[in-house]
Amino acid sequence: MKVLISTDAVGSVFGYTRELAVELNAQGVEVVVATMGARLRRDQREQLPGRVHESGYRLEWMDDPWDEVAAAGRWLLALEEEEQPDIVHLSSYSHAALPFKAAKVLAAHTSVLAWWRAVHGAEAPREWDHYREQMAAGLDGADAVVVPTAAMLRELEHDHELRPQAVTVIHAGSSTPLAPAGVEKRPLVLGSERLWDPARRLETLDLAAANLAWPVTVAGELGPMSKVHHAESTGALAPAALAELRRSASIFVSPTVYEPSGLGIIEAARDRCALVLGYTPSLRELWSGSAIFIQPDDEHALHEVLKTLIDTPRLRNELARLAQDRATELSIHRTARSYRELYGQLAGDTSTEVKRPNSAAAVRPLVRAGYR
Repeated sequence: MKVLISTDAVGSVFGYTRELAVELNAQGVEVVVATMGARLRRDQREQLPGRVHESGYRLEWMDDPWDEVAAAGRWLLALEEEEQPDIVHLSSYSHAALPFKAAKVLAAHTSVLAWWRAVHGAEAPREWDHYREQMAAGLDGADAVVVPTAAMLRELEHDHELRPQAVTVIHAGSSTPLAPAGVEKRPLVLGSERLWDPARRLETLDLAAANLAWPVTVAGELGPMSKVHHAESTGALAPAALAELRRSASIFVSPTVYEPSGLGIIEAARDRCALVLGYTPSLRELWSGSAIFIQPDDEHALHEVLKTLIDTPRLRNELARLAQDRATELSIHRTARSYRELYGQLAGDTSTEVKRPNSAAAVRPLVRAGYR
């Protein structure tokens, strides 16, 4: 089987694509990757298996992108003609409405409309109407829509009419090796996000860091208007450097108000970090019973939680164990296997055993039960 995967080189979608492409390749799927948003760095290119087609076309959520989004669509159609894949796996809503010959899988990683509600507490303004229309067209045009959580499914259902039989929940997964129980940890609290993204609420962690007994480090792009006062900022790190820092940290904090999948959190849990997370629907769905949750804007509560974890090694170690136990289930092998089975169903591959327990119909009871 051959799959053409479109992705971007700007945000967390690239990490998802890298992990998935490597594992699909290991499971016998030929993967061709098409990138947009920015030109790949050398280290990014080296992480991808097989053939890679690069472009710098602007993405749907960027300012005034639509001419370039349309050009990217024509480019992807030409790539399909050249590569002749069995499946086209898309990470942008607009392009799922295009007339590809192969079956189309739309990976709905995120939504500006849902992000806006989480950050601003209101519906996105009218300037996002064209995005909303393009999103609807892609959701309707895809042969299958994959969402990373039931919470993300609920967000899509808030904004669009979905075909339940076309939607599947496939959790993100990581290939990060599981740290052993006796792994040596530093007295360090780590947060790793894009500091310029207001959804991440890393200013809450910065404020909570004041007068803690342990240092607090935030790793990620600062942006022109971002600064930290009580924590230490490393700026953006190469993946290997970030992984080394994460492996040494005892506590990982993500006080975000919006996180549909959270690959970085999975990696931290597999590295046996105790997790302190924002009280958001998707994170409660994934990590309930395996993390401590705080309101994303409550720096006082976060400070007290961190102080307690610092002062109570037994509690900290037990929380780290619970997080790692949960992360064991969130493996890239399981994620890729679910995608491969979905690809096989869409391509008519009768040799592939297809199981779809995470269909929209199956996860709706979870949403009603409180994963909101």
